[in-house]
Amino acid sequence: MSVSPDLHQHYVRACQNLSQPENAFIAHVLQEANKNDKIRWTKGITLKIAGNNCLVPVQRVTDDDLRVLASVLCTTVFVTGLDLRCNVLTDAGAKHMATFLQENSTLCYLNLMFNDIGTSGAELIARALHRNETLAYLRMTGNKIGNKGGMFFASALQINSTLEKLDLGDCDMGTQCLIAIATALTQNKSVKAINLNRPLLYSQEEETTVHIALMLKNNSSLLELHLCKHEMKNFGVERLCEALYENSSLRYLDLSCNKITCDGVKFLGELLKRNQTLEILDLGANRIEDDGAIYLSEALALCNRTLQALSVVSNNVSGKGLVALSDAMKTNMELSYIYIWGNKFDEATCMAFSELIQTGRLKTNCTDVEPYAVDGQVHLAELSHGLQKHYYWTLGCGQGTNKDANASLAIAPVSEY
Repeated sequence: MSVSPDLHQHYVRACQNLSQPENAFIAHVLQEANKNDKIRWTKGITLKIAGNNCLVPVQRVTDDDLRVLASVLCTTVFVTGLDLRCNVLTDAGAKHMATFLQENSTLCYLNLMFNDIGTSGAELIARALHRNETLAYLRMTGNKIGNKGGMFFASALQINSTLEKLDLGDCDMGTQCLIAIATALTQNKSVKAINLNRPLLYSQEEETTVHIALMLKNNSSLLELHLCKHEMKNFGVERLCEALYENSSLRYLDLSCNKITCDGVKFLGELLKRNQTLEILDLGANRIEDDGAIYLSEALALCNRTLQALSVVSNNVSGKGLVALSDAMKTNMELSYIYIWGNKFDEATCMAFSELIQTGRLKTNCTDVEPYAVDGQVHLAELSHGLQKHYYWTLGCGQGTNKDANASLAIAPVSEY
């Protein structure tokens, strides 16, 4: 039986050979990895070297630290995941990572979110994906790669056939690269989840939404799509709904933080009456109001038996719309998760959701409110639950295995689908 090498000792020698001082945090993580039974050649491990770890003292990873670490891991077959979020890596570090991706044949998961990688670093990593045949999950969230950096990833998606989950949220991408990514996904058959949150858009014509809708008509592999902060209005929602009538694969649609009103939700309500695949719908921080909530509740009560999670957080919905949604849950047993905080609660709302929770129809870990009584009157308190609960902090401060949060880009394994 093969014995796995001592990662820590290998790291110490590499630091000496490259005349680089040891990073105490990397050394600690490698020492802990040596104790992990999964390190035997049968099952891979993920090295969690996140710079936002609150449980142990952290010395953030620099470009030179990554150069040493890459030399240690380049021939290590049992390390299949690498979490380097919230460190101080720049384009120079991206160069080391790109070289590593072209040489390594086992890494499946790479998290580089919230470093300082720019356009040139994005180009290097994206070009490495032209040759890499193992990486299935890449998170670039929060690196300001810009429109040009996004274009390099669009090109990579035309060539790479192994990447399954790609997170490009908060990367300052623009209209041109969003259209290019949508065009690439028309032909790409491997990507199952993509985050395109918060691009920098300067047009009111919603060209990007139109192209994404065209992509959805032809793409049969994408299961999860995040379009938060796209300046999307009712016109864009209508185009998406038209496309989703012809799409039978998408399960998770994130339209949070847009400019959708009740007129846009009317299209979504009609879609839900016929759609048989959508399981998670995030409409948080729009303005659907009571009429929009009622459109949704009618579709959920009478027709749809597929949707499992719905968020209408901060949508200016009052008691009329919220009670309608609670009534829909009495007839629709598939809808298990509902998030409503940030709306206008009245006594009827508090009573309705209190009843759902007390009867067991709605579990407290599946919603963001909890009833309590004061002087005989029922109120609702906020719980820290939601569709994106684990999105940023997972694995930095603890295990992110709670599926109730539904933030699958953060918590679901690559092959979960």
